[in-house]
Order: sequence, then structure tokens, then C-alpha cells
Amino acid sequence: MNFVFISPNYPEHYWMFCRGLKKYGATVLAIVDQPYDSLSNDLKANVDECYVVDNFYDYEAILKACGYFTFKYGKIDWIESNNEAWMQLDARLRDDFHVTTGFDFKTITEYQSKAAMKKYYAKAGLKTARYALVHSLQDAIDFVDEVGYPVVLKPDHGVGASFTYQIDGIHELKKIYAMTKQYQMIIEEFVDGDIFTLDGIADANGTIRYLNSLQYVGNVMDSVVYHLSIGCYTEFKIGQKEQEIAQKVVHAFGIKNRFFHGEYFRLRKDQEGLGKKGDIIGLELNFRPPGGFSPDLMNYAGNLDVYDLWAEVLLTQQASYSKLKRFSAGFAGRRNSIYYKYTANEIKELFPEEWIQTVYLSPAFASAMGDEAIIARFSDAKSRAEFFQKALETKES
Repeated sequence: MNFVFISPNYPEHYWMFCRGLKKYGATVLAIVDQPYDSLSNDLKANVDECYVVDNFYDYEAILKACGYFTFKYGKIDWIESNNEAWMQLDARLRDDFHVTTGFDFKTITEYQSKAAMKKYYAKAGLKTARYALVHSLQDAIDFVDEVGYPVVLKPDHGVGASFTYQIDGIHELKKIYAMTKQYQMIIEEFVDGDIFTLDGIADANGTIRYLNSLQYVGNVMDSVVYHLSIGCYTEFKIGQKEQEIAQKVVHAFGIKNRFFHGEYFRLRKDQEGLGKKGDIIGLELNFRPPGGFSPDLMNYAGNLDVYDLWAEVLLTQQASYSKLKRFSAGFAGRRNSIYYKYTANEIKELFPEEWIQTVYLSPAFASAMGDEAIIARFSDAKSRAEFFQKALETKES
């Protein structure tokens, strides 16, 4: 089994996916974009060979790398990065090397369109926000005339909350349209709901073998746009309704042998055309693990190793992990620009049983997750609520 893994060197912890692949018998062939001598010893120890390219935007260089691997090791069976930035690169290489264990280029290109996703949610029986693709300012104005303010404007192809705006009036609409008109934007009706995720690993039949749910503390869009505090945590238990929705969505999108990261709204109140308070609305699906150190939160919450579990599902179609008591793991993302009542060390002292570590994030992750992330694990909802209250409390409050 020849498995080409794209960019296991970034994010840095992605070498652990290679560790799992090696454990279950794959020949692991890595393509990296930094000098070999700068790679971690952990990565080097868990791949059979590394091929170094100057960057991942030079397709000819990566094509040459895969050609070399084919010549030396035989037919490539898998090509994967688990990274949103390289989803189309993975798919293009699969097409060129006749690898059928993942999405082809046509499919992944469609799936990365927020507009195109909506028909698959409908197939799964879920409603989504009304929308329009914006080709002109008049398109946006016409849509607002139909649904009213507020509306949300965001890139049709894009990840996270970057360039995502809640718009409350015509002057703001004109201003933001002028700022973003070089992109293909999508405008949607505002959904008054709490965002949560259903993330997991599906096997070759599209059956979910592992499922996790993240709940947010604060608003991700506001965190990115206004540099506010943010947090999230894993749920102790996932309800039967949510489990069934996740499985229907996975089948509707044809997800097989891969990680998925799904975002949903739970309505705060009745909303005409969408549903009743508490109903679940489809938002966005990504075909990779949730970002940042979210996989580590899954590990802390379930006493497991999702990097290993992913490889086990793909290569053996088994999922052998303990389903004993689940914890809830989360992080409080804090900004350097905000003055907090308690320092990170004081939070550690206040929650000695819950505290795991405090990490300082690179700019790539800090925009959405904060400059400083305090990671903790909870055995009950009360201690979790106290942790977030104190970790995010400001001196002014």
C-alpha cells in the first residue's frame, strides 16, 4: 500500500498521521516544502521517503515527485494531505495518477463551493439559508429586497470566517461589496443560531466510525473580524438526532475513507422558512479534520488517538478505540490586545485538575483562535463553565 502524504510537515503535528499509516503497514511517501534537515525527527522516523519541493504551487515539481515514487515503489494507492489548502492539489494528482481512493478534481471543486453544497444538504433532508451568488451590487440589493437585513456576505470558495461579514444596511453593503468584488461572493440570509460541528471519520462504505461535536464560546466571525476572544469545547455526549444527521450528510456527499468537518446552526428561535427553535440547519462541510489543534481536543476528550484511528479506518476498515467515559476538552483563545483579569498562569492555578497546557499560536492560526490558547479537560459542565468565565473575563468586566 503506497500512500503519498502531502505536507506532513505543516501543520507540524500532521506527522502523526504518517505514524498511523506506518503502524498499519503502508509505505509512507511524503512530499514536503522545506529542507529535509529542518524536518522533525518524528516525521523522518515515520515516513519511508521524503521528496522536497520548493513550494506546493509548482505542480510540475509535485508531478515529478509522484512520478519518482511510482518508478521506485510502484502504483500509488492513496494521495492525501488532510489540509484544506491542498484539497484541489490532492485531487488533481489523483486524476493524473489514476488514484481512486479519494475525490477527483471535478468533485472536490464542486464541494468547495458553498452554493453547490446546498443541494447535498437538501438531499440529506436539511434546510440551509437562502442565498444568491453575487455578480454585481444589484444582485446583492435584489437579494436583500427579498430576505431583508441582516445578511451575510462571504467567499463562495473559502475557509473559516475570513472575508465573512454580517451586513445590517445599504451603506455597509455598498462598502463591503466594493472591498470584495474581485472575489466570487455568496450572500445569505442571516440565521439566528448557535454554530456547532459534527466531525468524524467515515469508512469505505460511508459509515461513520468516529464522531465528535465541537461547541463554540463566542462567535468565530466576530473573533476574526473584530479580534475578540473565542473558545470551543467538545461535547460530553452527541445526541441521537445529531448522529443521524451527520450520517445522512456523509452519505449525501458520498464521503468515504476520510475525515470530515461539518458546521451546523441550531436555531435560537423560530425563523420563517427555516424551522422552529432548536432545529438544525446545514452550514458548511469540509473534507478534512477540523483545524488547528482540534484533533488534539478529540484525543483529550475521548482518551484516544484520532491520528492513529484515521489510518486504522482507511487501511483496515476497523475502529478499535475505547468508548468508556468521555470528557469534554476545550480551549480559551485570548488576544494580546485584550487585558484579561487573570493571567494564563493564574488560570492554571485556579484549575489545576483541568489545565493541560497553554500554547502560543502562529499568525496563521491566531486570526481565528487567538494569540494564546489555554487548553483544558473537564469532567463536568460546571467546571467547564467556570473555566471559560474566568479565562475570558476582562479587567473592565
